Amino acid sequence: MSPYTGVTEIALALAVVKTLVLVVGGIITYVAFKAYRRTRQRPLGFLAAGFGLVTLGLVLAGMLYELLSVRLATGILLESLLVLAGFLVIAYSLYAK
Repeated sequence: MSPYTGVTEIALALAVVKTLVLVVGGIITYVAFKAYRRTRQRPLGFLAAGFGLVTLGLVLAGMLYELLSVRLATGILLESLLVLAGFLVIAYSLYAK
């Protein structure tokens, strides 16, 4: 059995899942931003920014690899840094006054 069996199916499934992550993360970010604009509460602004960073990070590695020919390990590192930054901003938003 070839190690490349099913690679196309996995790549397609990954593209579908990453697209769904982008759509759902974008919706969450948009709703949080709308709440911030309506209330002008800074923690909601941080929450929106945090979800935006997490969403961007979760989609970025594959896009960099496929579109810009960045090494996959470099893309994954950048993805992880953005997700970490997003989670830190979300955590801050939970404690901000």
